[in-house]
This record gives sequence, C-alpha cells and structure tokens, in this order.
Amino acid sequence: MTGPTIEPEVIARPDLEAVLADDKTKELIEEYEAEARTRTFTGWWDRLVTGLAVATTLFALYYAAAGAEIPFTGVVLVPSFRILGQTITTPQIYEMIFLTAILVLTFLLYPMHPRFIKRVNVVDLALVAITGYVFLNFETVIYRVNNPNALDFAFGVTAIVTVLEAGRRTIGWHLPAIGIAAIAYAYFADFMPGPFRGPPKDLDYIVSNQYLGLDGMLGTPLQVAATFIILFTIYGAILDYTGAGKFYVDLAFALTGKRPTGAARTVTVASFLLGTVSGSGVATTVTLGSIAYPMLKKAGHDRESSGAILSAGGIGAVISPPVLGPAAFLMAEILGISYLQVVVMAMMPTILYYLGILLTIEIDARRLGARAIALDAPGFWELTKRYWYQYTSLFAIIVFLVAGFSTITAVFWSIIVAILVSYIRRETSLSPSKLVKALAAGTKQVLPVGATTAVAGIAVGILLQTGLGLKISRLILDLGLGNLVLTLVVSAIVLWVLGLSLPITATYLVAVPTVVPALITLGVAPPAAHMFVFYYAVLSEVSPPVALSPFAAAAITGGNPYKTMMLTWKYALPCFLVPFMFTQPDGLAILWTGSTIPDAILASVSAAVGIIALVAGVGGFLLGPTDLLERALLIAGGLLLLAPGITADVAGLALFGFAGASQLVRRARQPATEAGRL
Repeated sequence: MTGPTIEPEVIARPDLEAVLADDKTKELIEEYEAEARTRTFTGWWDRLVTGLAVATTLFALYYAAAGAEIPFTGVVLVPSFRILGQTITTPQIYEMIFLTAILVLTFLLYPMHPRFIKRVNVVDLALVAITGYVFLNFETVIYRVNNPNALDFAFGVTAIVTVLEAGRRTIGWHLPAIGIAAIAYAYFADFMPGPFRGPPKDLDYIVSNQYLGLDGMLGTPLQVAATFIILFTIYGAILDYTGAGKFYVDLAFALTGKRPTGAARTVTVASFLLGTVSGSGVATTVTLGSIAYPMLKKAGHDRESSGAILSAGGIGAVISPPVLGPAAFLMAEILGISYLQVVVMAMMPTILYYLGILLTIEIDARRLGARAIALDAPGFWELTKRYWYQYTSLFAIIVFLVAGFSTITAVFWSIIVAILVSYIRRETSLSPSKLVKALAAGTKQVLPVGATTAVAGIAVGILLQTGLGLKISRLILDLGLGNLVLTLVVSAIVLWVLGLSLPITATYLVAVPTVVPALITLGVAPPAAHMFVFYYAVLSEVSPPVALSPFAAAAITGGNPYKTMMLTWKYALPCFLVPFMFTQPDGLAILWTGSTIPDAILASVSAAVGIIALVAGVGGFLLGPTDLLERALLIAGGLLLLAPGITADVAGLALFGFAGASQLVRRARQPATEAGRL
C-alpha cells in the first residue's frame, strides 16, 4: 500500500518589480556591496548630482563612440574625440577628466562619516573644489612629468590624498591603508628587514609617478574602469530599468516552478539567470532574496539554509557570462586578450560552480525534508512570446564580439540595442524620466569601482616599481616548497586573507603582481594563473570569517549571520577545487583555450562528473543515502576525475561506477527485504 499523495502547495509568483522599488532592498545592496550608504538628495541638489552623473555617462558613451563603427557597414560613428572644439588625443586626459567626475560625485554622494549623511558639508565642498582644480590642471602639468616643480609636487600629493579619501568613503579603509603602506615602503625600503630591503625612492619620484605616470593612479586599472567597466555598469543599469532582471527571474520560475519542484533548485536557477545581467553577488543575493525567501520558508528551509542558498547562488553572478565582474575586464586588458576570450574561459568554471552548489543544496534539501512547491507563474512559451526581445541581453555582446567588434564598440552597441528594444512593449519602455535615471545609475554604480581602481593603481604601481611584488611572489614559492599543488594552496590562502578586507576587484589587482608570477614560474599558463586568482577572489566572498553576501542574505532571512556564512561555505566547498583543475598541466582544456575542441569537451565532462561524484560523496547521497564504503568510493573517484589525464579519468569513472552499482543493488534488494519483514 502507498500513503496518500501530498499535493504541493501552489504559491503566487513574487513581485520583483515591487521589491526593486523598495527602499529597504536598495539600502541592503548599498550597505553590503559598497560598505557605505550614499546620500539621498531632493530638490536642486538632486538635480545637480543627477545632471553630473548623466553628463559623466554621456561623456563615457561619447568616448566609446569615437572610432566605433556602425555595425556591418564600416562607417565610423564619431571620427575623433573632441570636447569644446578640442581634439583629445591622449588617453590620460580622458582618464583624468573621468577621474575628476568620479571623485566629485563621490565626495557629494558618500559622506566622510555616517553622521554627515543628511547633508553636504564644508569638507565635501572643499574636496570637490580641490579635486576640480588639481585634476583639471593636469594637462599643463603632464608635460613636466620628468622634471616636476614644487607646485606639481603639491598637486601630486593632493591628488593622492583625494583618491585615498574617495577609496575610504566608498569601500572602507583597508585598500587605502594598503596604498599608504606601499608608499611608505617605497620611501623606507632601506629600513626593511631581510629580503624586503631595497633601494628607497625619493618623494618627488613617488609622487610624480603616482600622479602623472602610467603605473600609478592613471594606470591600467583606472583605464579599464574608465573605458570598459563604466560601459558595463551603464549597460546593467539600462537592463535594470527595462525589466531584464525581472524577466530572467520570471524565466527561472517558468522553467522550474510550474511543476512540483524544490524551491532551492528554482532559486539557484534564478540566481544564475539574474547574475548573467547583474554581475554583482550582493545585488543578486539581496534582490532575489527579498522575493524568494517566503518561497524557501514555505518549502521548509530554515532561516540559515535559506540565506545560504541565496548567497551561494548570488555569488556566482560575478563569474556568470556575459556580464562578469569588473575584474574580468582587467584580466582581458592585462593578458592582452579579447573580452570574448575571457567569457569563454569563464564558461566552464561557472557551470562547475553552479553544478556544485546546486547538487549540494539538493542533498541538503533532502536531508531537511523540504517540501515541493509549485509557482503560479506564467509558462515559458507565454513569457517568451511576450518578452522575447529581452533575450538580446544574453546574446548581443557575444554577437558583436564574434562579428569582430572591439569590446568597447560591442558594449556600446549592446547599450543602444537594449534601449531600442525596450520600446517594443510599453511596460518595458524607457520613458524620458526612466532613461535619465538609468543613465545616472550607470555612473553612480561605477563610483566604488573607480575609487578602487585608482587606489589599487597606486598600490600595484609601487609593487611593480620597487620589485616588492616579485619579492612576495618569491616568498609564496618558498612557502610552497617549489611544489605546484602546495603553492596553489598557499596562493589560495593569500587570496582568502586579501578577500577578508578587500572587494573582489581590489583582491584581484593586488594579487596580479604577487601571486600570478609565482604560479607562472611553476609552469602555469598565464590565462590559467589569472583565472585562478579571479576565481578565488570571488570565492573569498563566501569564506569565513567575513563574507558580505551571506551577511546580506542573513539580514533578509533574519538568520544567524555566522551560521549562514558557514553553511554557504559548505555549499560552495566543492567549487574550491575547480581552480586546481585548470592550473594543472594540460588544465587549459577546461577553460576551452589552448586545446582542441574534443579535448575541451572531454575535460569538461570529466570535471562535471568529478564534481557530481565529490558532492555525492561529501553529502552522503547519490541515488539514495550512501554507506561509508560508497562515500569513500565517490570521494576518491571525484578527486581522480578532477585530476588531469586519461588514466586518472578512467580510474575515477570506475570508482564512481562501483558506487553507483552498489546503490542500484541495494535499492533492488530493499523491496524484497521489506516484504520479508511483513
């Protein structure tokens, strides 16, 4: 006999639009993503700040349009970059104008202390005036880069101080402290102990290089922020205001919510789809958490497991193509490769990440006895029929890149496409007021990144100029005893420590001159070394004792933040092995670069099966609960499948097969045993 069938509870589709408009949701995203709240203006102050933000956005779009071709015509949109009749020929001039705008908006929007959040004070206005005067005089000062005078020195010191203060206001004091420590090291290098002793740099050299040189605040990080990253924040803001995020959440519910299914599975799929256009772990976690927590609660998940499901899925947004986090654009620029190649490299690690957390969450849901739910959501075909044009956000950038356009041109035209297609339906169209808000949001969202890249440029520049980066790299090699696996472990620990206090972008930038050379010395290919750093910088967001996304999720669910963080870490734990796979000899196949397509497919399938085996072994569930022997077989098989080489793959598959066969035999015997007991 069988028991009565329990019908899954049908619940209404959550209203994402209402959540996105909720002030509490915005405050949570701001608090945990930027580590500081911004001022909310009204009246003429609001018009002033909005005007400056929109002007900066249009300035960036105009710069992107200079030299951009109209798709498939060969016609150049804007022949040259001109402002007030003057042709801007030096990228440094554009960067300096961009940095000036970013700093002015930062000092207006971010208070020097939370108690000053209500209004702009005298200090803010003084910093705005100083910033404008110092940076807009840059064009005359730059010609004296090799022979700065006393006024140039004063300008340089002031510029460094304002950049450090902007960094402190937006992302906290940790990165500016590293910048100050780097400057102090350059000046006092002859007092340092042991291998860190070196020839000191005089103050004129330090200041002029950080203010005027290409290895300081105007270095590659800020250049990428001023060209690539701001375009992607503009693109993300346009998609946000045209309802693309809402569409992808509805799509996830349509794909997984119509039939009785696990709420955790639905939320994880929604996290991935929302992450493809978000590129922010905290924003994805908070936005989705505000609408999905009631669903998880009704399915039987407690506060901590609900928060862990939300944060584990949300963090994957940073590595989800096509809109990756800011560090991805830096990687493309540093490696000298196209953004399309970075997207391709991130494809399989993203799949393995979500596969790992999805399976771990599913096993945990079974352990908790979570109930199946069914959402009263529109069907897939109904949704596609109404909003088919929203799919363009997934493919537009890729299509333009494959067609041969540069990254800047591809994103520029993707923005234009997103604006135009929004008018297909009235509810998604960008009215003039919505368009202004979207353009302003594009610049406002880049403020923390702009400050981060400018401050990181100072730190990274000194690491390179003094040779300190290579000395730290040598120390990592010594601690790893020259062994690749041990060095990878040491590097992962270094990235974890950096990630405790720095955002992902800053972690990546600081690690490039320190961790990457150590890995390359041991034979790791540069793309794999950079992906290792990027991936672990992302994973630092779930690593104890500080993890922003789990803390943000706990603020929504009301769960214990530390329990939520530890459970999130548990869900993501199998994913910590993924970077060890593509940094091994011949590991580039998993990144779909430097190998043939058959090799890449074989490596990807092997890695996916390895993650399945490992998660099943650690979680104690495959086709059903596993015994001790089956768990040992699955873990051993998973580790072998994650290791490179045909021999390891065959051995791993054999162990996985033995464990699966044991489960099937046990399942076949179970009914006979139960019949004998009756």
